[in-house]
Amino acid sequence: MASVAVVEDRVRAEVRARGIDPLRDPTAVRSLVDEVVAGLVVDDDVIGAAQAAFEAIAGFGPLQPFLDDPRVEEIWINAPGRVFIAREGRSELTTVVLDSTAVRDLVERMLRVSGRRLDLSTPFVDAMLPDGSRLHVVIPDITREHWAVNIRRFVVRARTVSELSEIGVLTAQAAAFLDAAVIAGLNIVVAGGTQSGKTTFLTALLGSVPATERIITCEEVFELRLDHPDHVALQTRSPSLEGTGAIPLRRLVVEALRMRPTRLVIGEVREAEALDLLIAMNSGMPAMATLHANSAREAITKLCTLPLLAGSNIDAGFVVPTVAGCVDVVVHLSSDASGRFVREITAVPGRVQGSSVEMSALFTRSGEGLRRDDGFPPHHERFAAKGIDLVALLSGERS
Repeated sequence: MASVAVVEDRVRAEVRARGIDPLRDPTAVRSLVDEVVAGLVVDDDVIGAAQAAFEAIAGFGPLQPFLDDPRVEEIWINAPGRVFIAREGRSELTTVVLDSTAVRDLVERMLRVSGRRLDLSTPFVDAMLPDGSRLHVVIPDITREHWAVNIRRFVVRARTVSELSEIGVLTAQAAAFLDAAVIAGLNIVVAGGTQSGKTTFLTALLGSVPATERIITCEEVFELRLDHPDHVALQTRSPSLEGTGAIPLRRLVVEALRMRPTRLVIGEVREAEALDLLIAMNSGMPAMATLHANSAREAITKLCTLPLLAGSNIDAGFVVPTVAGCVDVVVHLSSDASGRFVREITAVPGRVQGSSVEMSALFTRSGEGLRRDDGFPPHHERFAAKGIDLVALLSGERS
């Protein structure tokens, strides 16, 4: 399309002349494109050129149509000629063919807004795009030959657990229980595999937090999007070129506790920050977190193991009973070709048998879907203090 270069060159010249930042002000770029096109003979060729020019300047070029498609959940580049997407749970090899220079230019443009960097000394990067998507890039020689790029999007915009129940992630009864558990101030862990919807589910849970509370969230990269009136979001920071200035997740948790939170949230627990989470929970502060695990039982086992990474002075004799006494509910998520769903909701009554934390099934998924089991959560008094009839709620009656 010969006119693409003409439109793009003219718009780029105007962008430079007017000092516009295309990624921060795409509306201004769109106006410039319209101005340039207005001076040309308008036909299908020019209209297509205008859109291509806008995507190249204010968007992310050939990837922009996928970012604009609400059905696309993830985009990844294995090699310049191997661009994949996940659309409605299924992966597809696209017809997009780039070259190595184009891939690098796209990544540099994506990172420009975040302020994060990528070079031989820092061959990995996590960053957030302007639309809230999460970018992850790995470069050679960590990869064999090509830059590996992943863009994870957050397609489901449910803000409450009741909205998740409406799309089949869990039943209305389970959603009502979790809503009550959040209001009562129980400590909740959301577990599951990659792309099982943990962040979306955690966001929905936080939608149940009363407006009078103060939420502090700690994440590696900003992913949680809350409409809460009193919310402060913190994210980690990579080291500078001199190797200084890094802010790890453990530091964020420590700082968050100094900010008068009434609810602490850790976006994803992977390492020794699990100890800080347990200490916060043990102090009586309601908290939530996500972690990777294949079941609710494995999530608890992992929480009993990760704090040991904090130092040789931390042992299982301290961690196991602390986990039993701090974590109240574990929600385990799964996904398949049909979508994402809650596989089980399990209570932690607070008891330890031998070296194992006792667990009690609240809801489990069978061939009939998610059904009520015979377990009960701890802290009945907290539900009662909020005017919630827990027995009626778990029996399916309205309290």
